[in-house]
Amino acid sequence: MIIYGVAILAFCYIIGQLIGEFLGKLIGVDANVGGVGFAMLLLIFLSDWLHKKGDFDKSTENGILFWNQLYIPIVVAMSAIQNVKVAVSSGFIAILAGIVPVLICLACIPLLAKLSKNTKPD
Repeated sequence: MIIYGVAILAFCYIIGQLIGEFLGKLIGVDANVGGVGFAMLLLIFLSDWLHKKGDFDKSTENGILFWNQLYIPIVVAMSAIQNVKVAVSSGFIAILAGIVPVLICLACIPLLAKLSKNTKPD
């Protein structure tokens, strides 16, 4: 059912926000640190697990795709409330919080390329 997809998405979002808030408090920042990113990762892993288990049918996927179509306007609205100038001027930790994840992602590209199956057209 479509509502199951929306429920899975809401669950991932809430858990991601809680992790982001906890991480922010852990490093001493009065903000949510990566809550939406954690939610997206959780959604990817949960969706993959449900696909492998066979419990992820087309209508459930449509519930997630419904909100996927709203993703870009939500991100634009979220970025409009961010104050990058204050974040950068507040200290070195803010700069590291932006640079370190990018470097980790760049380092993962060769690993992901090796793990993926190469399918070359004939």
